[in-house]
Amino acid sequence: MPQSSTRFHKQHWRQSLYRVIFEADTAAGKTFDVLLLWVIIISLFATMLQSSRSVNQEIGGFLTAVEWTFTGLFLCEYMLRIATARRPLRYIFSFLGLIDLLASIPSFLGLIFDFRQYFVIIRVIRLMRIFTIFKLSRYLREAKNLMAALRENRQKILVFLGAVIILVVIMGTLMYSIEGEQNGFTSIPRSIYWAVVTLTTVGYGDIAPKTVPGQTLASLIMLMGYSIIAVPTGLVTAGFIRNMQPGSGAGGQSSCPGCKHPEHDADANYCKKCGTALVE
Repeated sequence: MPQSSTRFHKQHWRQSLYRVIFEADTAAGKTFDVLLLWVIIISLFATMLQSSRSVNQEIGGFLTAVEWTFTGLFLCEYMLRIATARRPLRYIFSFLGLIDLLASIPSFLGLIFDFRQYFVIIRVIRLMRIFTIFKLSRYLREAKNLMAALRENRQKILVFLGAVIILVVIMGTLMYSIEGEQNGFTSIPRSIYWAVVTLTTVGYGDIAPKTVPGQTLASLIMLMGYSIIAVPTGLVTAGFIRNMQPGSGAGGQSSCPGCKHPEHDADANYCKKCGTALVE
């Protein structure tokens, strides 16, 4: 009887911890995940400070103590997750389980390697848990609409990108012919790099035309860049708006007024399931 009571209490505590650690629907679970997110953010901030030599010289000992404290917390949390998981092996080899493990070992790797800061940055991936906290289903639906808009216009976007690639090759080759090696355009690939940087209006300034014909061509490419940036933005925005309309399906067409079938081709005029005319 005492063994049965002990087993019951152990199972009860295990279920209680499971609800706190793995579920965000309860107040305790949400509080736990919010605290975990703050710990992750603070640990990342401490890691960034450690990468600064001047800061590390002043408070390096304190930052090291903070890092080991967070490492201990992450390791304890990882062990608790294994102990309370309903299927421990499934959790261990899941994506978030592997991320939880990798978030716990950077400091130990730092005892062997000198670049533990690069390992610690993987903790930022754990911020994905914010989706389980706030249940951002509305934003996930918006992401699905955006993906539907990209799929709807993928052929147009691919053709557009192909045209842009051809354009930068032509412009880069022309600039190489005009400016030449004496002005920094030492090869056609380097000139194509300049054309990409100029067409996208980034403008690093590491290469610049010196002759009047070269500067004229550069001005033309700059003006073309503004128009080129607007094209894919307009395509995706138009598709996104169509998918945001009430009753719209994956192709942007309205759902069938007869059978309510939601998926139709982008150029469909009639429902492919019942033949009813689609509402534009």
